[in-house]
Amino acid sequence: MLMLKWLPMWLVDKVLLILAWMILGNMEKFGLKRPSRGPLELKNNLGKPPVLDIIGALERIRSRDIQVVPGIKRFSKGSVELVNGEKLEIDSVILATGYCSNVPYWLQRKMIFFSKNDFPKALFANSWKRKAGLFAVGFTKKGLSGASADAMKISQDIGKL
Repeated sequence: MLMLKWLPMWLVDKVLLILAWMILGNMEKFGLKRPSRGPLELKNNLGKPPVLDIIGALERIRSRDIQVVPGIKRFSKGSVELVNGEKLEIDSVILATGYCSNVPYWLQRKMIFFSKNDFPKALFANSWKRKAGLFAVGFTKKGLSGASADAMKISQDIGKL
């Protein structure tokens, strides 16, 4: 990024956050909370840039076709209890866990799904396949196009349930 030649990263992050707010608006009203760190700091520390699908997912969130909810306290058959005490009847859950997923640490049957390095056991061509009702997207190392292809396969599979 050209600005980094003349400005410190923290300042460029502030500029990027202001631009994102001007373009996208306040996304917290839809349940999307911004990370405390800026996009360049996240990329610098985690090795990956934050990504927001403004064409697909964001429009579905704005139209309320996709509902973003607070943290999950517990799952039950056909329902979920949120940390705020609310209970929702559900047929599917999408955990948008980001780059540092903690799912392997709380999933009770993790050995069915995750390998020792906390990645899904079924990698690459079949990484999206359901195992014990769980799917994984984004582990093919094929970027957004790979994640998009996985998401399409998953949505078709969920539609058959």
